[in-house]
Amino acid sequence: MGTVSELCASSFQAFLCPTVRAGTPAAASVPDDLSPEEQQELESIRCRKKELLLDIQRLKDEIEEVTSEIENLGVTEQRKSMQRSKQMAMGRKKFNMDHTKGIRFLIDSSLLKNTSEDIAKFLYKGEGLNKTAIGDYLGERDDFNIKVLHAFLELHEFTDLNLVQALRQFLWSFRLPGEAQKIDRMMEAFAQRYCHCNPGVFQSTDTCYVLSFAVIMLNTSLHNPNVKDKPSVQRFTAMNRGINDGGDLPEDLLRVSSLIGRRSKMLASFQNKTMNSNKREKFDLLVQNKGSRRKA
Repeated sequence: MGTVSELCASSFQAFLCPTVRAGTPAAASVPDDLSPEEQQELESIRCRKKELLLDIQRLKDEIEEVTSEIENLGVTEQRKSMQRSKQMAMGRKKFNMDHTKGIRFLIDSSLLKNTSEDIAKFLYKGEGLNKTAIGDYLGERDDFNIKVLHAFLELHEFTDLNLVQALRQFLWSFRLPGEAQKIDRMMEAFAQRYCHCNPGVFQSTDTCYVLSFAVIMLNTSLHNPNVKDKPSVQRFTAMNRGINDGGDLPEDLLRVSSLIGRRSKMLASFQNKTMNSNKREKFDLLVQNKGSRRKA
């Protein structure tokens, strides 16, 4: 018979690696030669072992459950992302065919917020969008569309750009519509934004508006093969005298606008692709009326 410590060690080993004998119950027996205190301690250790095993199993089950949830979440998010991409592509197609229905579809599908700022960002980014459709939407006279137009212009930074550079940036983001009233609204908004970014360049937004039209028409005339009478720098300067609230703009500003406008084929490309001859006549008439009214 061994010492008490040897018996305890033997019992602890049996506790760690119990051996179930044939014909005996699965529960490990308590040696008879242990004192009551030792037997109680051994029983306590065995109970603690069962508790630890249960805790380990619970942790294992929880880990498996969390792992499964994470895997399912990844699959779910991937499916949602794919579904969102498909809906967005469908929304862009709808917008290109009918801009009002397209925007409504995107809002109803929770792909766009029903705010002028969110829609303006969508149009400004322009991914997959037809520039003619963008221009038509921005030019609508509905109050909400006008708010979108101004929010759209706020995304453009014109600070320290000359007028032609700002026009080029603006017209690159969409295509001017053929309807004269839409063009009027859009150029009014452009003039307001340009003057806000460049205070002091013009005495009023009206002056910026008239000169912007003049630059576009100059560029259109110069790069349109159907126009035979090409205006010179001197003629352009003379045509725009008195537009600065009755006074003249600085000669250098007019010459720079004329010279840079002559080199910007892009401005003309928007006009030539957008307007047929009838619409161009209406456009010219609108410019003349606006200019006359502002000079008066």
